[in-house]
Amino acid sequence: MKIAAVVIGRNEGERLVRCLKALKKKVSSIVYVDSGSVDGSIEAARDLGAKIVELDMSLPFTAARARNAGLAWFRGDEKPKYVQVVDGDCELQEGWIDAAVDFLEKRPDVAIVAGRLRERRPDATIWNRLADMEWNRPSGETEAVAGTAVLRLEAIEAVGGYCDALIAGEEPEMCLRLRQKGWLIWRLDQEMALHDIDMTRFRQWWRRTQRGGHSFAAVAALHLSEPERYRVKEAVKALFWGAGVPLAALLGALFVSLWALLILLAWPLQVLRLTFLRGFPFYQAFFLVLSKLPEAQGVLLYIVDRMTGRRQGLIEYKSPPSPSA
Repeated sequence: MKIAAVVIGRNEGERLVRCLKALKKKVSSIVYVDSGSVDGSIEAARDLGAKIVELDMSLPFTAARARNAGLAWFRGDEKPKYVQVVDGDCELQEGWIDAAVDFLEKRPDVAIVAGRLRERRPDATIWNRLADMEWNRPSGETEAVAGTAVLRLEAIEAVGGYCDALIAGEEPEMCLRLRQKGWLIWRLDQEMALHDIDMTRFRQWWRRTQRGGHSFAAVAALHLSEPERYRVKEAVKALFWGAGVPLAALLGALFVSLWALLILLAWPLQVLRLTFLRGFPFYQAFFLVLSKLPEAQGVLLYIVDRMTGRRQGLIEYKSPPSPSA
């Protein structure tokens, strides 16, 4: 068995159907891991020939836990050499799996390979467009990839798979452990999948970005004693811009002078720096700077959770798709 697939999802509706249809006849078997869907996803997946794993929802849910449950399905004669992992809101593109397997066959030092992920409707909302820009990364050797990718199962098992406890950022964290063991992570200049993020509201963007900040802090805490100090820079930057700058302006205005509010000019100046010196479109630069506020909120949320011993639940931003999605 050369390549199989693990799909994870919850209430993805027609998106899941598209996802599974794109996989049929491209892989030897499909395992669908469902996390409490109530929209008929399990029945639809079963009708399309997928093997079903239903997560025990009495335990804390994470995408990492779902992916590990899917990978655990493969044992003995059922074990493939490679596994395509894909979220249920993604549709793989024609030619991707063949290109990925061909590359991995030629590069036994590569543990994970991904390609170009695109948003299905990038012009529908500003939030969709920002996500599409976020996923447009250079090809070649890379530090990490996102959730949709082809895994060399031998390498993934050697590092213990994904970290179940992480509510986000589980892919970069596993990629770090793989790189520490000498494996490479690669991104091909090849169309891989369409992602249907379907963000229509500012609050969804805020929650998704907050989740990113939480993942920076959680991953940094896991590897704080290691020389890479992985994700520490991102967590500190979020705290500086998203909490330090406004707090300094506020405290300065309250206890020193109202002129301290000029500290807040650091934000628009940073937008201009990203626009004119780094070449970002203005709206992207604006939201990159603004994103430090929810990122800082996510970092602080993680710190409070650690101090109080509370386990953070999933930070969700997506709504179930409409019947016409």
